Amino acid sequence: MKIHQKLILVFLWLTCLFGCFHQQALAQQGQVLGIHILQPYELEQADQLLSLTDDDKWIYVTIPFTVTDLERPDFWRDFFTQTKERKVIPIIRLAGYFENGAWQVPNRKQLVDQIEFLSALPWPTEQRYLIVFNEVNHAAEWGGQLDPAGYVEVLKFVSNWAHTENNGFKILPAAMDLAAPNGGQTMEAFTYLQQMHQADPEIFSYLDVWNSHSYPNPGFSGSPQATAKNSLRGFEHELAWLKQKTGQYYPVMITETGWVMSRATTPWLESYYTYALQHIWSHPQVIAVTPFTLQGDPGPFAGFSFLDRNGQPTAQYRAAQAAVKKLHQDS
Repeated sequence: MKIHQKLILVFLWLTCLFGCFHQQALAQQGQVLGIHILQPYELEQADQLLSLTDDDKWIYVTIPFTVTDLERPDFWRDFFTQTKERKVIPIIRLAGYFENGAWQVPNRKQLVDQIEFLSALPWPTEQRYLIVFNEVNHAAEWGGQLDPAGYVEVLKFVSNWAHTENNGFKILPAAMDLAAPNGGQTMEAFTYLQQMHQADPEIFSYLDVWNSHSYPNPGFSGSPQATAKNSLRGFEHELAWLKQKTGQYYPVMITETGWVMSRATTPWLESYYTYALQHIWSHPQVIAVTPFTLQGDPGPFAGFSFLDRNGQPTAQYRAAQAAVKKLHQDS
């Protein structure tokens, strides 16, 4: 091997090594940890949860943007203005509209309207993270049907249009439910991904960042030390699959994760978050982790909620905040 080739390899190795150590340091200070919110008005409370020091740092917040949100321009303009003031990087998840027991798929005009609407808003950074829908291996998330080939066409259309609209858009796919079985209403995650790949072997080249819902299963109550595809390390299985299929190693955002509060999990939540930050979310490819969800009470997500129905911190909130504080103090 020629000397200049050796020097290039050494440089690349050192760059990778530095990036790995840097990401581990960020995770071990809690700086990859964000939060998933459901409404723009939750931003202030999200900021209070995560801004624990006076450091000049940014935090991530994942939030859905539905077709009906097109009717609230002032609401969203105010949200984006606040993200810059509060140093929050939004991860916007496109959604359709709920009807007949399922999230309906927007038509192309509605998709274009969503992208152009978002493009005109005052984003806080050059990077504009855009998720193209949610857990499409559930029929209820995709117009009542399981249609990997149909999702491929929508994903390509959104990616092409968004990148043409503004080269700051970074496209993420719908995250898979990694615990879903094959059945009439759900499809196993890697079966779905394989069918996407069969529909278009180049589909994953339309992505800039991978999106994962790596929950601690079974029952959202698993140990953080578990390693199966339905565990907190689910994203590692996805990245390995993508590497085999595409040769690429994507950066990843874990836009949903977290434990349900119960007698079995609540006493251990702080240690779970601490372990995850130190040993899992410190993975060099992980950019952000936004547990689900800040305000899910009242409703079906009360067990995951960081705030109760009165807006007061839950055990979830206190555990995550304590873990971040401890890691920051120890760093």
